[in-house]
Amino acid sequence: MYLGADLSYINEVEDSGGIFYSEGSAADPFQVLRHAGANIVRVRLWHTPDHWSKYSTLADVERTIRRARALGYHILLDFHYSDTWADPAKQIIPAAWASIVDIDILAQALFDYTRSVLAHLHERGLMPEFVQVGNEINTEVLMPGPHLGESIRWERNARLLNTAIAAVREAGRHTGTQARVMLHIAQPEFIIDWFDSAAAAGVHDFDIIALSYYPKWSSYSIEQMGQTIAQARQRYDKDVMLVEVAYPWTHERCLADTHLLGTDAVLSDYPATPEGQRDFLIDITRTVRSNGGIGVIYWEAAWISTMEKPSIWENATFFDYNGEVHAGITFLSHDYNVSVKE
Repeated sequence: MYLGADLSYINEVEDSGGIFYSEGSAADPFQVLRHAGANIVRVRLWHTPDHWSKYSTLADVERTIRRARALGYHILLDFHYSDTWADPAKQIIPAAWASIVDIDILAQALFDYTRSVLAHLHERGLMPEFVQVGNEINTEVLMPGPHLGESIRWERNARLLNTAIAAVREAGRHTGTQARVMLHIAQPEFIIDWFDSAAAAGVHDFDIIALSYYPKWSSYSIEQMGQTIAQARQRYDKDVMLVEVAYPWTHERCLADTHLLGTDAVLSDYPATPEGQRDFLIDITRTVRSNGGIGVIYWEAAWISTMEKPSIWENATFFDYNGEVHAGITFLSHDYNVSVKE
């Protein structure tokens, strides 16, 4: 069972003056999570975010992977294929490729970029074990602007996704270290329709179905989420991993004016407390495991506020408003030795 967190924000938090604590002493958050039982770190990569951020660049990703690998973590590299956040509402093409009209030229650019990133990491001993080719790709990838309800042009979409997958395979053949490829869709209610369409369009040769599950934005219960994992695993003969999930540990505000996970993100069985967050994650992970899923990755475990940069996610991390690790993190060490439903 892979258990861990997306830790893409840690470098930025620490560079902005953030300090993490464990039992009252300053601590390395990578070590805190590892000690708690985490064995995988997810890290995002933007193409060229220079106009608005110096983080989630290849250099920053290298820094994160180096810290994680030194502690024995498995690595999941999350290509956003954008200069900014890619999600179901926007899959905006990097500016470097925005003027490319010819699909053959665009596919080649995508292939070369993906392969070169992995070659760069391999040369430094940082090749990831898992690679997402795109982030929450519910809509068509590499688009000129936000999604406005357009139907997916599956011939184009499949061409680009298969190209990205092929680049990961080529990098593996060249380096001798083959990463497992994930396709990532947000919210379980969209999994079956999307992967049915992808299969019909000829998307192939990936290893893992990855999903996000946030009760705030999903119509599915935890039980239904688990049923979807089992259905997808059997329908497509693929492993399934929950790569994004989160829950608030408080409603109180600190440095941020608003929180992305507010009262509307809370379920009746799980209060917004560290213990409620822990219990939610235990039930999520038990459900994933019992339905045949291979892992759970929390988003974003360490995006705490600093005086320089308040975080809209500060009430959903594993650290309180003083930077001290709290009980939510202990879901990582729970015993998930449950039988898998066939």
